[in-house]
Parts: sequence; structure tokens; C-alpha cells
Amino acid sequence: MIALDEDRIMLRDSAREFLTDKSPVSELRRLRDTKDKDGFSRDLWRGMKDMGWTGILIDEANGGSDFGHVGMALVCEEMGRTLAASPFLSTAVMAATALRRGGSEEQKKKWLPAISEAKAIIALAVDEGRKHAPEKTALKAEMAGNAFKLTGEKSFVVDGHVADAIIVAARTEGEPGDKNGISLFLVDAKAPGISIERVIGVDSRNNARIKFENVNAVDALGGTGKGFGLLENALNAGRAGVSAELLGVAGESFDRTVAFLKERKQFGKPIGAFQALQHRAAHLFGELELLRSLVLSACVTLDKSPDAAGSVVSAAKYKACEVAKLAVSEAVQMFGGMGMTDEVDIGLFMKRARAAQELLGDAYFHADRYAQSQKF
Repeated sequence: MIALDEDRIMLRDSAREFLTDKSPVSELRRLRDTKDKDGFSRDLWRGMKDMGWTGILIDEANGGSDFGHVGMALVCEEMGRTLAASPFLSTAVMAATALRRGGSEEQKKKWLPAISEAKAIIALAVDEGRKHAPEKTALKAEMAGNAFKLTGEKSFVVDGHVADAIIVAARTEGEPGDKNGISLFLVDAKAPGISIERVIGVDSRNNARIKFENVNAVDALGGTGKGFGLLENALNAGRAGVSAELLGVAGESFDRTVAFLKERKQFGKPIGAFQALQHRAAHLFGELELLRSLVLSACVTLDKSPDAAGSVVSAAKYKACEVAKLAVSEAVQMFGGMGMTDEVDIGLFMKRARAAQELLGDAYFHADRYAQSQKF
């Protein structure tokens, strides 16, 4: 396993302390039960800025800490442990990556410091169907005078309902399924022709359906027709972040289950004393350690060679989907019938795991992507 240095250990420990205090699972319940208009706490988001997380993937020249993808993953893992809701993934990870790697100097100076200061939320609009398929982008970008006009729809846009700006994957040439001809446009979320519908998922998190009707677009990231590589960079950063979050969801589910096995008694002794349950717990522990190694490996690769990270990121996301599914299923089963009730937090972990499994590609998507990269 990749060893963490002292700085990263301090980051992980401070993240755990901060999120346990400021965003426990009860905070997600509050957001859900009060039908909060944003779906996350603005105070928490500003607190993340004070912790330096909003600039974790932004260079120091633009106000960030440039702590890298390993640091990002450690924060995401702790968010998974408390089910913390925030625009971190959409803005500080994916949007920041797209702007840093593909933005013009003017775009960088405008948006990267704003992200780092938690003064801007930027959503990435990619998918259009029920499943993650970036190359199947069909939303049209047609030249009209000095600007492109965007027409089409996007679904599952994370934090789209609160975004100040949206990075939109659009097709300037070719047909859906072609990787060539995809462009990324940065548009104002309140621009004429944009209509946004908030969608609250089973995990009480937010995404949006967005319609574009002849929306003016002039700010292209990375040039027109050549945006797929840049899009993959941003998505891979997001996929690594989701994998780390799933590691946190699975790890916390495991820890809570082990604690329950030590407390719950049957036949005069803790049920954790039964060998069958010990074997299942030991198996899950091993799977968690393997997943941790894969997530860290993916993030190290993203830091060193982001253009070559696709296959290892897919391996991590595939494994994260499988391990999280196992962890929450085992937790609910070992907790018994009450594990399915809303009063017990384990059900909330299962819901988040299920939604995050689909986010940015499910296990099947990434197994296929990995197999293709290895030419199986």
C-alpha cells in the first residue's frame, strides 16, 4: 500500500475532526427533513474554504493549495464517512480540473480564485441519458455569428441547481458516439435559454435536469472540437473522488457494523463471537484495504500522469462500487430488520452508496473501460 506522509496524515485527521464536528450524519437528516433550498450548508462550504479544501487542486498562483489528488481523495473519504453534502466534487474537483488544464489565462484568473474562495459553484453537464456515456454527447453547438448556440438537454448535473456557471459538453461536429467533435463551453447558469429543474435523489443529494434553447456560448475550454481529452481529465478526477467517497461510505459502514457485533448479544454472548460473522467481517476488511490501495494508486497516477490515468481510475471506481455494495449490504443484514428503518443511519449509507455507484459510471461501465484499455 502507498504510505501517507506526515502532511497527508495531518490532512486526513483534520478532515475527520472537522466533518465529524460540522457535518455529522444528523446534518444530512436536517437538510433532508427541512427541505433545504440548496441541499447543502453554505456555512459548511465556507468552512471547507477555511480548511483549504476548495483550492486543493488549484495552483498557488490562482489562490489554491495545490495539494494534489491524493489529498483530494483523503478529504472525499472523510466526507463519505459522515455523508457530508457539499459542492466539493462538482466545483473543487471537476470544474477546477477542467479550468486549470483547459482554461485560458483570462478564464483561470476569473474562476479559479473564485472557486478557491468558495465564491463560485460550477457544475459539469455531461450526461444526457440514463447511464454515464460522455462520448454519446448529442447536445448541439451550432455556429451563429460570433458565438455558438447550444440546444439540447443534460441530466444528472451534480449541483446544477445552485451553480453560478456550467461547463457544458456539446457537439460541434460528428455524431453521438464520436470522441472527436466534443467541445466544452463555460456558460452563465442564468443565461437566457437555460431552464433548470432540481432533482433530489434517493440519497437526499441534489442534481439537475437542464434544458438549453439557443444559449449563447463563446467561452470554449481547450478549443472547439477537441474537448474530449480535457473532459476525460475532469471526469477522471471526479471518478477518483467518488471512489474515495465510496471507500469512506464502506469504511464507516464496516466500523459501525463491527461495533454493533460487539454490542448485540444472542445466547448470552456478543454475536461477533460467532465465527461465521467473523469470517464475513474479515473478508470485508480485506476488500476495504484492497480498495484503499487502488484509490491511492489512481490518485498518485493522476498527480504524475493525468492523461494516462484512465485505466487505473476505472479499476478504482469498479472496485469501489463492488466493495461499497458489499459493505452496506452486510451492514443492513447484520443489523437485522432495524437496519432497514430510517431511525438507523445504516440505511442512509446504503442509499448514498447506491447513488454514488451510478455517478460518473457504474461498475459495468468501468469494467468495460478497463478491459478496452488492456485490450482484453
